[in-house]
Amino acid sequence: MQNFLKILRWSVGLLFIFSGLIKANDPLGLSYKMQEFFDVWGVTFLADYTLGFALVMNTLEIVAGIALIVQYPYKQTLWLLLGLIVFFSFLTGYALFSGKIKTCGCFGDCIPLTPKTSFIKDIILLLAILVLLFNLKKNKSKTNTYLGVFVLLLTTIGTGYGQYYVLSHLPIIDCLPYKVGNDIVEKMKQPVGAIPDSVSIQMEFVKDGKTYYFDANQFPDNFDTTYVYKNRKEVVIRKGNGLVPAIIDFELNTLSGIDTTKDLFATPIPYVLVFAGKIDATIPWENLLHQLHEKYKLVYIITADKSGAQQFLPQENILIGDITMIKTAARVWPTMFIMNGASIMQKTSYIDYLAK
Repeated sequence: MQNFLKILRWSVGLLFIFSGLIKANDPLGLSYKMQEFFDVWGVTFLADYTLGFALVMNTLEIVAGIALIVQYPYKQTLWLLLGLIVFFSFLTGYALFSGKIKTCGCFGDCIPLTPKTSFIKDIILLLAILVLLFNLKKNKSKTNTYLGVFVLLLTTIGTGYGQYYVLSHLPIIDCLPYKVGNDIVEKMKQPVGAIPDSVSIQMEFVKDGKTYYFDANQFPDNFDTTYVYKNRKEVVIRKGNGLVPAIIDFELNTLSGIDTTKDLFATPIPYVLVFAGKIDATIPWENLLHQLHEKYKLVYIITADKSGAQQFLPQENILIGDITMIKTAARVWPTMFIMNGASIMQKTSYIDYLAK
């Protein structure tokens, strides 16, 4: 029994450490996932605090995992882990049974899990933690108090510094579709074997106080102007297999609204894309652009902040993109992509680029 409890304790601890480390590699990714949950729940006022929540959550997972392995403080750690796993089970259960969240972000973007897989994982972990709690007296800690405090303090400091580093210098391991070596055009193609959802356009009309829904291609014979149009929506008739392109929203437009994406990818020489969702006036843009132009002839700033870009940047360098796409492409703003056609050759945060 002792060996079984030891294996169980190490398995739970290592899984929490692994989960925390993956998300600590990209805390902004977890922050964006939290915003997705808050948007669905209608508590958008919490969106400004998601990064702080993510930093604390990642640190808690890693420190609690270490604490479980060293068994200090053992009882308190098990109760903390029980609280965490109950919370995680609620999130993954909501994602599974509501269908409103596609992935829970349990292992970040590096290991995307379906809501079903995530929920099953959390239930297994919940049972494992309960077993450890019920057998608390059979697995007493022998860890020296001072050693335990030192290990947990060192873990907390190390996790905090690691997250501070990636927030300034990009994730150490890039698991996003915009990582170095990827071809954006290739990532926009449908995966082999992909079966899209089959949908029907339903039109909503009101007549004599009653609501009617008609298929867009099939209206009743008595349809006339007494039917007042209200809305239209897509109804999924048959679900596809869930395979979708890794990149689905990459489109760049000039300030006048012209889509220049294809022309940009056809550029015959290396060029630079500078991603910045919002234009921060405190960034040394003049110095940054000057250094880039010393080496590259073509430099474009990709942003969703049209007014800010027009106020602080040269107009000929500005291209407008979707904010979600920019958040996915670049965790630090601004981030430089050295491009060769549609291929990403280098990816560097502005801090590292200016430090060269």
